[in-house]
Amino acid sequence: MLATDSDARGAVDKTLAGFQKSKLLSSHERWQILSTISARIKDEKEAFARLITAEVGKPIQWSRIEVDRAALTFQLAAEEARRIGGEAIPLDLNVNTKGRFGIVRRFPLGIILCITPFNYPLNLAAHKIAPAMAAGNTFILKPPPQAPLTSLKLGEVIAASGFPPDAFSILPCSNAVAEKLVMDERIKMLSFTGSNTVGWQLKSKAGKKKVVLELGGNAGVIVDKSANREDAVKKNALGSFLYAGQVCIKVQRIYVHDSIYPTYREKFVQAAKSLKAGDPSDPEVHVGPLIDDVAVERVGQWVSEAQKLGATVLAGGKREGNVYLPTVLENVPNTANVFCKEVFGPVVTLHKFSSIEEAVTGVNDSIFGLQAGIFSNDYDHILYAYNNINAGAVIVNDNPTFRVDNMPYGGIKDSGFGREGVKYSIEEMTEPKLLVLG
Repeated sequence: MLATDSDARGAVDKTLAGFQKSKLLSSHERWQILSTISARIKDEKEAFARLITAEVGKPIQWSRIEVDRAALTFQLAAEEARRIGGEAIPLDLNVNTKGRFGIVRRFPLGIILCITPFNYPLNLAAHKIAPAMAAGNTFILKPPPQAPLTSLKLGEVIAASGFPPDAFSILPCSNAVAEKLVMDERIKMLSFTGSNTVGWQLKSKAGKKKVVLELGGNAGVIVDKSANREDAVKKNALGSFLYAGQVCIKVQRIYVHDSIYPTYREKFVQAAKSLKAGDPSDPEVHVGPLIDDVAVERVGQWVSEAQKLGATVLAGGKREGNVYLPTVLENVPNTANVFCKEVFGPVVTLHKFSSIEEAVTGVNDSIFGLQAGIFSNDYDHILYAYNNINAGAVIVNDNPTFRVDNMPYGGIKDSGFGREGVKYSIEEMTEPKLLVLG
């Protein structure tokens, strides 16, 4: 049963009262609580992984990796809880302030509203909850409607960790109820991961609260003529099609130097066709079903539209039940949806370039700017890409799907603003306060 407006108001009332407890937890207590959660997730790895696969169809091998990452995210938060510091600053900068100095500490904000999508129902929740707890905040989590059970199971783990029971709420609810939470002035921050359309709409309703948005993308990757081509083929095939492409930093557009394009295309198409698709409970499967029939229909329509605009299908281009086969397209115009929008499916487009400047211009031909990749052993080309690609991160000799849970993560343009990654989230979820002495 979904939470009502009354339930949502009650959750805010409860977590507001719980903030009086959470903000007083010592660094050691927060470390202990978060370490306990991390250990419990490890202990229940297989149960969490099978639940994720059952709810959202993620291949079991990737579900297991997600659980490992979530355990790491909570452990990183435990470690950061013991080193949230500040600074002493001199204030005796003129004759009238002799003897003055200041101390700056970071303080928790209050209630953090966390809204997460279905594709990483455990670890994306962890990336909001763990730093909120590490900083002494309370939180309300609105889980994805496709995967509420994973969030509720995580809630059981948190409830057994020693964290004050009135300091958090897992609240499955409709989007309409969530919007009212976004507008509630007692909530001090919105942390949202999801579509750019919904994210910007929620930001417009958020009022004076802090907002961090992670809104996805259509990531580009460059394969330079100096690249290790076998490595680039292997990594880009996984980055394009793992979990049926339902990853916001999945490879969507590949720019290949024209001198190696024919060979790369042949090997990449072979790699795409060799990936096993089907039952996500099979440990050999890389490409499982899309989240629902609507998603399968949309991906198919976008591929058909690209063909009508002149694109050629080199692999895939069809469905088998709710599985859309790994699809490789070339000659795709930049007006096609599979190029200019976030496909969020197992579709990738191939493009030629003759200079690094042309390749970077191609990657930047997007309303998004989350992450990008470059395969190259030319230092000048790597630096040019880093300095000129408009994205939150540039990954060298790997695809833009690369993420480690302590790194700053977020984008520019329609990919949102603010940064996740535990340390960086804690900075977003706290505010500095100055004490003047002397």
